[in-house]
Amino acid sequence: MGALELSLLFPAFIAGLLVISTHVPMGRQVLARGIVFIDLAIAQVAGLGVTAAAAFGFDGAGWTVQVSAVAAALLAALLLRWTERRWPSVQEALIGVLFVFAASVELLLLANNPHGGEHLKDLLVGQILWVSIDSLWPVAAMYAVVLAVWFLARDRIGRFGFYALFALVVTQSVQLVGIYLVFATLIAPALAARFWPDRFGLAIAYGVAVAGYVIGLLASAAFDLPTGAVIVVAIVGLMSVSILLRGPEKSVAAAPAAEAPAARRHPGAGGPVPGGKRAR
Repeated sequence: MGALELSLLFPAFIAGLLVISTHVPMGRQVLARGIVFIDLAIAQVAGLGVTAAAAFGFDGAGWTVQVSAVAAALLAALLLRWTERRWPSVQEALIGVLFVFAASVELLLLANNPHGGEHLKDLLVGQILWVSIDSLWPVAAMYAVVLAVWFLARDRIGRFGFYALFALVVTQSVQLVGIYLVFATLIAPALAARFWPDRFGLAIAYGVAVAGYVIGLLASAAFDLPTGAVIVVAIVGLMSVSILLRGPEKSVAAAPAAEAPAARRHPGAGGPVPGGKRAR
């Protein structure tokens, strides 16, 4: 692999680091809250916003499309916060329904679009190799603000604040790397660190994510394979190694065996019990 190929991979690696910087800590929170599919749902709604703006004739690279995507994602965040307050026991199911609904509406909007298949592919697997350093500066600035709020004021922003920050981050990340890679970056590193001591958790999650992007980018260039898919496979592979090294979860001790029925014993005389032994 020559220097030219490595220089082409550099912007993609920086894009990956930006996605990792926000998705790793948020992913651990998502896993702790048990709302794993929120990433897919909000990402799909943001994609629906982009598709809807394009369907109404707005420039796909213009600011109007970005506003549409962010607005759609924030509306989804507001909706999910409302459903969480009213029906918390089925929140995960409602998140799944929102994902399917948004995906179906997007398919309807693209039904008569000759480039609809290409648009859906870009949304799912992204175009990480096509990013430029100049296009990453606004994303880096926004992520820096999000990370500052996350680490300094996370306990004060409330649940809607969490959903809103999540919506802003996912909207940008999906346009950089696609839904599949966003979901893998959010959940797989968090799972990799799940069973390790908390003091190592964040470092392990970041390490798995960064190593997955490095391995995926290099392997995709070396073997001419789809970049996003290879990175997903690399991250999941490293996650699996981390979980296997830690071993299985500790199981709950089995319930003690039932005592022999009193009727089978002779009170005070050590009468017979099941198995032929005498009670003591």
